[in-house]
Amino acid sequence: MYYCVIPARYASTRLPGKPLRDICGKTMIERVYRAASSSGAERVIVATDDARIEEAVIAFGGEVVMTLASHASGTDRLAQVADLCGFGDDELIVNVQGDEPLMPPQVIDQVAVNLEKHGDCGVATLCEAIEDYADFINPNVVKVVADQHGRALYFSRAPIPWPRDAMIDKRTVLDSSSQPMRHIGLYAYRVRSLRAFTQLPVATLEATEALEQLRFLANGVGIHIEPARMDVPGGIDTEEDLQRICGLFDDQSP
Repeated sequence: MYYCVIPARYASTRLPGKPLRDICGKTMIERVYRAASSSGAERVIVATDDARIEEAVIAFGGEVVMTLASHASGTDRLAQVADLCGFGDDELIVNVQGDEPLMPPQVIDQVAVNLEKHGDCGVATLCEAIEDYADFINPNVVKVVADQHGRALYFSRAPIPWPRDAMIDKRTVLDSSSQPMRHIGLYAYRVRSLRAFTQLPVATLEATEALEQLRFLANGVGIHIEPARMDVPGGIDTEEDLQRICGLFDDQSP
């Protein structure tokens, strides 16, 4: 059993009011909520600090929890939801971003089952193969390397693992033998790990890379990772992204 929590903030520099933007007759947050509700989650909860989002979720019959506006990260917001809802330390929460209306429910289930199976880890997440050299060197594409048991060793914006021999002659074609993997930002957490996260200071590696998952690794919390079993479309960050997603929903049932 697990719970699904969808953090949703109204403020967005590139797309103001993002959770309430319309996608073919439904708000973005409703689209995300409906997708998450098709998973095996026991409950789906929107976590927000904005009354407009709260009102919209209530209007379509969803469950919403009001959280503090002062949270530094979505992980802190999830921890507050766990406290407000009285979740036990051993329970599992999957964090689905509020701008991913095409998130496959099967993948939400996958990351939850993955964490449930690996009791030595406090967090689970997913990845996919990087096949394009431009993505490999793009700092906005987060890379991950793991050990032979699927435990994450490191996340980085830098191109890792670096295929030294293949790059000696400055090739610009990706060396597939190095098997670089892109991190997919879908997480399952044990509630105790969420609570511990909020009590830990920002780690040096976390601040350097601007990747909050490194706080877990820096403090010895295991993160299990495995390839996603389905393609995971990207989220919506810009007006162009929104129009592209609207076009996809035009071709699907409402």
